[in-house]
Amino acid sequence: RENSSENILSSASRLLLHEGRLMLAESTRLLDVYLFLFDDFLLITKIKRNKKKYGGSDTSLIPVCPSLTPELQSFIREGGFCTVLDQPISLDRLILKNVEPV
Repeated sequence: RENSSENILSSASRLLLHEGRLMLAESTRLLDVYLFLFDDFLLITKIKRNKKKYGGSDTSLIPVCPSLTPELQSFIREGGFCTVLDQPISLDRLILKNVEPV
């Protein structure tokens, strides 16, 4: 929702516990996603690759936030970006289960 997503990351007390890539099984296809696990919710973003190259050939000059993981920094420099896939999942409503690999 537009109105609730504006301040989603604005809490000064919110901590980022872990982040990383994951393959998400969605019905009959696999989605390349990037997860952000905060101390109060899980944010799932869809990884998108920009098909258009920027004007210059040296993408190392694109400014990237230094607090991001090297993997995410590299992905952004290559023209990729993440969009929020769905509403954040509150950790008090999240259930984790171990499953066998397919």
